[in-house]
Amino acid sequence: RFEHFTLDTADHGRRWRVTVGQPVRAGAGPAPVLYMLDGNAAAMVLDQAMLAELAQGAAPVLVFVGYDNDLRIDSAARTRDYPAWIDRADDGSGQVKEFGGGAFAFMDLLERRVKPEVERRARIDPQQQTLWGHSLGGLFALTTLYVRPAAFTQYVAASPSLWWARGAPLGDIERQFVENHGGQPARLLVMLGGDERAGERGNRDLSNPRVVAHLQRIGGASPDAAWQLSERLRRVPGLEVDYREFAGLGHGPMLAASLKATLSTLYGIRDRSEESAATP
Repeated sequence: RFEHFTLDTADHGRRWRVTVGQPVRAGAGPAPVLYMLDGNAAAMVLDQAMLAELAQGAAPVLVFVGYDNDLRIDSAARTRDYPAWIDRADDGSGQVKEFGGGAFAFMDLLERRVKPEVERRARIDPQQQTLWGHSLGGLFALTTLYVRPAAFTQYVAASPSLWWARGAPLGDIERQFVENHGGQPARLLVMLGGDERAGERGNRDLSNPRVVAHLQRIGGASPDAAWQLSERLRRVPGLEVDYREFAGLGHGPMLAASLKATLSTLYGIRDRSEESAATP
């Protein structure tokens, strides 16, 4: 059963749409909950077969956090909301623009407005709350773990954009988390496409200034930075880290593959992640 609600900024300049899926046959106790960023795109990954299989077990509440429009991916909005750092870069037309910086405000939105409304509508197990994100959403999941580790019990960082702002996510914020983490229990799942780790960028039009500018930006971190990060974080007390690599997959197909793998890992349904190989 799906329903949605919208949230506005105080000046009504921005609006989010949050879709909540609840099992028709709810269990006797509170349910686990999965919060998914890029909610419009995430909703397109699930089909009736997956929903039916999810309903057979300890069915989770599914929360798709997206923007109130018909875009699969709202690039401008997610670029503003998901990174904690300001990235100044050439937009490909010779103009230097600023991107990002909204992560902490977005964390507040999730904690103070989204979660309370979801919990008003559904009976949630606070010990089984997961945040999934891909790309910049994966970066946001990592950042939330670093600064608010008790916000969720499990974090899924799929193909996290560790290159953002010349690799800033690999700097002080990670070091401070490692040094100051007080043993708060949490689980982190890091996922990466095999082609991503190999540095395979696919067929790119190098005559396009925007493509060249983007390739320069993602050079802020090595292709295997996510794997290296998972190895470092394994040493943090109280943090359980799992790393999974998807052979033959690049950055784009990892959105669907990582979400399907997450549903399988957490809720026991058949792993359909290999079906994402042909997803654009």
